[in-house]
Parts: sequence; structure tokens; C-alpha cells
Amino acid sequence: MKDVLFLIGSESDAQAVEPGIRLLAEKGMSFELKVLSAHRNLEELVSFLRQEEANYRIVIAAAGLSAALPGVVASLVKLPVIGIPLVAGSLSGIDSLLSILQLPRGVPVATMGIGKQGVLNAVLLAERMLHIPRE
Repeated sequence: MKDVLFLIGSESDAQAVEPGIRLLAEKGMSFELKVLSAHRNLEELVSFLRQEEANYRIVIAAAGLSAALPGVVASLVKLPVIGIPLVAGSLSGIDSLLSILQLPRGVPVATMGIGKQGVLNAVLLAERMLHIPRE
């Protein structure tokens, strides 16, 4: 079982999340980075999550613009989901932030700040969540 499933919706998002990937590795957390879009390949995303959810402990999902990925993932899994709004478009990530923050009841996502600090804080939050003592 891996600690973190790190999802991005596009290969172009890889550069934006690279600091988080490096931090995961530095902290010795096991992870997998996957490119699965809630817009372009929803069926593949749904199938992957149904088959592989049990192989992860936390999901980090980064998205820009309409930022559907974190909410779609949270609607499909029982794992904790951390959403990262990425800097994109004319609103520089504000639209992404609001999309992730304003999810409906029953679709919980811990929302980080926009961009690099959000990426790094997502990893730090995941680390803390993984170290919560279990009774």
C-alpha cells in the first residue's frame, strides 16, 4: 500500500506539482503520480479509483481552471482527499480555489492554497494525517 496517490489532470500540471513530488520523496513517503482527467477521461478515472482505491491511504489532487478533479475524486472514494488549486487562466487560480472550496455536502476535500505553497502544504498535511495515532 502506498501512502499517497497524487493525481493531476494533465501532463502540463507535472511541473507545478514537482516541488510536492520532491518533498514526498525527501520525507520517505511512498506515492504514485497519475495523470487522469475528470474532463478528458472520466471513465478511466472512475475505473482506476474503483480498482485501486484500497492501494492508497490519501489522495492529493491538483487542478487548475474549473478544478473538477478533487471533487470528482472525493465523490468516488472514501479516502481523505486534499485538493490543490493550480495557477492557471486569467484568474490565476482563484477560480480553481473557489471550485474546490465550494463543494457540496458529502464531498469533503481539504483545500490548500493556490500554487506552490499549496502543493507543499498538501504534502505536509498528508504527512500529519498519516501519523495520527490509531486506537
